[in-house]
Amino acid sequence: MLERSAWFRGVPGTLRDALREHGHTRALNASECLFMRGQAYDGLYCVLEGAVRLGAVTADGRETLLAVVSIGHWFGEIALFDRGARTHDAHAVRDSTLFHVPRAALDALLEAEPAYWQVFGLLMTHKLRLAFEAIEEAALLPAPARVARRLLLLADEYGEAAGLNDTPSRSRVINTPQEDLALMLALSRQTVNQILRQFERDGLVALRYGEIEIVDARGLAAQVHLRAV
Repeated sequence: MLERSAWFRGVPGTLRDALREHGHTRALNASECLFMRGQAYDGLYCVLEGAVRLGAVTADGRETLLAVVSIGHWFGEIALFDRGARTHDAHAVRDSTLFHVPRAALDALLEAEPAYWQVFGLLMTHKLRLAFEAIEEAALLPAPARVARRLLLLADEYGEAAGLNDTPSRSRVINTPQEDLALMLALSRQTVNQILRQFERDGLVALRYGEIEIVDARGLAAQVHLRAV
């Protein structure tokens, strides 16, 4: 499952081997906490099975959801660079297995080969690009275009596959409840449901309990471009 990550496939072979050597698996039960905002950095993680929610709960009980990290994707790299505390809470969506490379092992690898900093930098800058795009879409795009774009990003597994212009026409099932989609977009669940129902009537998606199937990805991409102009 590590090879499902475009970043991991692109790192030097010696680093791939070292990460495999020093990492170990960790099992989480559904809803189990991996770490909380403010906790000390303890290394990098990759999802091998299941999925992990990254978010937080405000002092008044409101929940925010940054992302749902799916199989083959790495997270936790921010603190590798600034040595600060965790920025969000991480909980298993369902029973999950993670690959964990501890902090001490990463520190030793980077001390022995400083050029690896650039490799890990690529992992972080990819997430930073997605964050900038999310800020831009929240400011400029209407709600239907934001929903369409987020569905395409989820279908591309955290944005690592094809860009919107190259979106394939294949079907794809997203195991993300509408409540989570609404949290990620800072929209009401009612608004997201209305938009998804319209997409379903237009033949773009099929809705099932806890799932959204993308039936026409090119049609969704057209929604993004159409509503952005």
